Amino acid sequence: MSDDVILKTELPTLKLLKRGKVRDIYDLDDKLLIISTDRISAFDVILPNGIPEKGKILTSMSSYWFKIMEDIIPNHIIAADCKDFPEPLKQYCDILKDRSMLVKKAKPLPVECIVRGYISGSGWNEYKEKGSVCGIKLPDGLLEGSELPEPLFTPSTKADEGHDENITFDKVKKIIAPKLAEELKAKSIAIYKKARDIARTKGMIIADTKFEFGLDEKSKLILIDEILTPDSSRFWPLADYKPGNVQDLSLDKQFIRDYLISINWDKKPPAPNLPQDIILKTTERYKEALKRLVG
Repeated sequence: MSDDVILKTELPTLKLLKRGKVRDIYDLDDKLLIISTDRISAFDVILPNGIPEKGKILTSMSSYWFKIMEDIIPNHIIAADCKDFPEPLKQYCDILKDRSMLVKKAKPLPVECIVRGYISGSGWNEYKEKGSVCGIKLPDGLLEGSELPEPLFTPSTKADEGHDENITFDKVKKIIAPKLAEELKAKSIAIYKKARDIARTKGMIIADTKFEFGLDEKSKLILIDEILTPDSSRFWPLADYKPGNVQDLSLDKQFIRDYLISINWDKKPPAPNLPQDIILKTTERYKEALKRLVG
């Protein structure tokens, strides 16, 4: 594995709290250190190969969007530059630089907040079969990649292992308090609409995206994890967009998913190794998304 790929961090003086699909999280008592590694998952399985520079791209994009959305909702970031971290962390700056965030502790809500402005992915598969997405009836005659009349809030469960499952908004109101569920929906759609409009001015479409929220120490809703990255969103160049023909557009993780589908992987561990050209092309697509959206 190349030197510029970090699959796993080992920071011996810090307490490792969790290794997620992509992030390593360390407990600093009153706050957390979140490191975006270069791991990548598809269909909820971690792949054996890393994607060079991916963690840095995710951190840069999240930092950008978190700041832009502060007028809609606060987020968990305390600092995203190693020079602003507490002294005990600075010995690890060669690992942490550009791929880590110091964040407030929050209680994560057990729901993934997905907003779809266009129909694609699992939403398209359900629409073909039932004419709906997450039980929401849609107009007849949509093509893959069609823009929806209004963005849809289509939440899912949040599984530590195995597959997330799409659920109805009514189910969300049973999992968490109804008032909080309404706030999640409203904030998610507001964030998506603002990002969608900004992206369009930069020649990009945000087809869909997912957010994670938590409750801070005062039980206030805040945005956590990552936001509007190629791991959590579908990004399409506006100039090339044509409903019914969106498969090759994605400047995001869909490129990896499409490859894995093409080799008929059964979506169960262990995941297959990725060819070098797929790894390099994925980095190129992530970099292109960063360049177009953030600059």
